Amino acid sequence: NLKTKPYPIFTLPTEDFCIIKSQFTSMRTASIIITVALSHFCEAWMSGTSKTFTARPSTVLRETKQIEFSKYHGLGNDFILIDNRDRAAPMLTPEESVKLCDRNFGIGGDGVIFALQPTAQQDFQMRIYNSDGSEPEMCGNGIRCLAQFLRDLGDERDSLTIETLAGPIVPVMNEDGTITVDMGEPELVGPKVPTALSPNSKGDAVVEQDLDCNGKSWKVTCVSMGNPHAVIFLNDLEKDIDFESDGPALSENTEAFPARINVEFVQVMSDTHLKMKVWERGAGPTLACGTGTCALVVAAILAGKISPGDEPVRVTLPGGDLWIDWKQNGNNRVYMKGPATFAFKGKTDL
Repeated sequence: NLKTKPYPIFTLPTEDFCIIKSQFTSMRTASIIITVALSHFCEAWMSGTSKTFTARPSTVLRETKQIEFSKYHGLGNDFILIDNRDRAAPMLTPEESVKLCDRNFGIGGDGVIFALQPTAQQDFQMRIYNSDGSEPEMCGNGIRCLAQFLRDLGDERDSLTIETLAGPIVPVMNEDGTITVDMGEPELVGPKVPTALSPNSKGDAVVEQDLDCNGKSWKVTCVSMGNPHAVIFLNDLEKDIDFESDGPALSENTEAFPARINVEFVQVMSDTHLKMKVWERGAGPTLACGTGTCALVVAAILAGKISPGDEPVRVTLPGGDLWIDWKQNGNNRVYMKGPATFAFKGKTDL
């Protein structure tokens, strides 16, 4: 029959060779493409059709990207951890990270954290994409989770120096299973936080400055711990705010906070105990915020809400407690102590 039946002709557009080369690299995928093409060929030949078909593998199959991950949380502030130590840049895009963070259609998380290869000066690098795809400079709960992740991957060092967009950060593994992080010195100069609110305190700090937002008047103290924070003290954390409305209105107020801002609402329980809720820039309400707890302890001392002391301050968040120690009269550095907990690990397709 080969001499009597006309042959259908198949063409493959040049651009689809690029698709095959870049996306269809497995033998399984190549086999599927060939099988589909042969099926069309046989159907056309047996029916005696003489025509030209264009085979477009891009419409046949899109090969997925498989990602290995581990899930950790710091007091419920949860992250997807990616072992990215073989390269200097994140293996995922912000858009892909948003998909992973989706709590209905993805893994679910407040952000994706990448453990990146060492530098000449630091043990590792850290990058984070928030659940909305934005990239923060640093994350206190996140860096504790990263330290525990690296320990679970086999790094037995008791302390590490990790490069972040906010500079080098040093987590230390404690014998009780908690992790203490040297969070560095707080930035108090208003324009460097950054905030457009007028400095009104020593060293150009912004301490309990007036701000009208969302139809209310607020007294705001601004602190940067490598990322910006607006701290607001309340008499009653449950009654004095509409959290779901006031939180995002303040966080997204770019007139006052040109880079947007993390917002901490704080109630003073005692001289050594603070309670807070946080609306995080790029993530919304979370159960805990490490840099935020550091910022609010600094703000509480600056605003005279608590007295400086030798003992760490307990900060109660929706997800649990962190312990913060600001060495204001020593090296001026802030130390945060708290847990980082492994939840589960697996593989997923993108």
